[in-house]
Amino acid sequence: MDENRVGFRVVGTIKAAKGRCTVGHKAGDQIELSGHNAGGLCGFFYHSIFPHIIMLQFGGSYPPEWGNPDVIELSCEDKANEVTIELRRIQD
Repeated sequence: MDENRVGFRVVGTIKAAKGRCTVGHKAGDQIELSGHNAGGLCGFFYHSIFPHIIMLQFGGSYPPEWGNPDVIELSCEDKANEVTIELRRIQD
């Protein structure tokens, strides 16, 4: 693990992009995210998923009935140009 990084790595994979994403994300794009790194997401999307990034980065978990505690799929607020991202906690 990088000695400057705190917590776990969080990798986002773009699962779908409907319409025209303002920053150009496409299905299959992968980006590393953290509390200090927006990974090139637009500010609106980063802001809406930030609590989930922090939870994954620092070892929190979702209720067991939600499935895999290391993964969540979220969508941006722009429903006309909706981007869906899977956040995955990477335990190095």
